Amino acid sequence: MTTPVRRRMRSASISLGITAVMASSLTGCATSADYAAVCVNPDTQERVDDDQCDDDSDYNGGGVGSGFFWYYLGARSLVPGVGSTVTGGTFRGSTLNGSVQRGGLPTTGGSTVKTSTTKGGFGGSSRGFG
Repeated sequence: MTTPVRRRMRSASISLGITAVMASSLTGCATSADYAAVCVNPDTQERVDDDQCDDDSDYNGGGVGSGFFWYYLGARSLVPGVGSTVTGGTFRGSTLNGSVQRGGLPTTGGSTVKTSTTKGGFGGSSRGFG
């Protein structure tokens, strides 16, 4: 007498249901940084190319010729273009609470930090930088 082999059958509707739940949970994953930083010459208060900033040290008023530092802008701030004067932010990144993106903002400026740092989720749109 042979024992019948039990076959495990998966329901296609269960697999489809799980896929739909996963897709809908990923759709709302678009996020943006709370703050974004641009590289600035503290002597002139002008934005410079982000490649000029090499670490995340805060500027503490080091005097003329002290180098370039990250200047932090809130989500609703307008991004200044390279060569433009910065306003409305801070050099004190260590005092901020929330997510921060250093660099990668449009060099031409004009958009807000929030729209410039949005990352699209599943089904969302990803914004290019630069």
